[in-house]
Amino acid sequence: MAVVFQKTKGLSDNPTHYCPGCTHGIIHRIVGEVLEELGVLGDAVGVVPVGCSVLAYNYFSCDTQEAAHGRAPAVATGIKRVLPPEKVVFTYQGDGDLASIGTAEIVHAANRGEKITTIFVNNTTYGMTGGQMAPTTLIGQKSTTSQSGRNPETQGYPIRMSEMIATLEGAAFVQRVRVDNPGEVRKAKKAIKKAFEVQMKGLGFSMIEVLSTCPTNWGLPPTEALQWLRDNMVPYYPVKVFKDKTAEAEGVN
Repeated sequence: MAVVFQKTKGLSDNPTHYCPGCTHGIIHRIVGEVLEELGVLGDAVGVVPVGCSVLAYNYFSCDTQEAAHGRAPAVATGIKRVLPPEKVVFTYQGDGDLASIGTAEIVHAANRGEKITTIFVNNTTYGMTGGQMAPTTLIGQKSTTSQSGRNPETQGYPIRMSEMIATLEGAAFVQRVRVDNPGEVRKAKKAIKKAFEVQMKGLGFSMIEVLSTCPTNWGLPPTEALQWLRDNMVPYYPVKVFKDKTAEAEGVN
């Protein structure tokens, strides 16, 4: 019988703790597959902070370090600098972590051009701690701390992290992707693979923002959550490449 799918060696056999319909599992699989295909599982170190991904050290089949809330870029910086340059270091962070308590960390890591890769999962909410409004929560979107919907006059505007990080000189590759259908999953994997390759070439900081769902805190069935992402998140958070220094490095105009 022909093998049409085989579980990546990049993930352990442990069942995940994620809610039904959550797309963290898809993103985990993509990262695991990329690390395996690049042949760097034995040379990779992941850094996971507080958030829905707090237990990711149980799922990735590479060395993984826990970090305090928002501090994954700082921890990853230290790990990358003390290890041989061929070691691959990545952070896996949610929007409540990266875009709120960890904003200064990610901005300065990118600005320094740290040779690390960040997987940034944006589901517009604090998923693990009860569905509070996050920096990425959309205008009018309801949460446990914005029960009438986010009001920009009192709660500000949703922050577009990829657009902001792309303005920094040390950022080499920044792209936003989504994982709401098989075609987009393939595109997301291609982007994540390129982000790791950018690190392996020593070109600087790379970040992939992944638009993700949170059916539990959105109060939607999984299929409706996927459609909500398409209808509401994609118009405000367009999927595209925001920065790519690889063409410049390769001498392409």
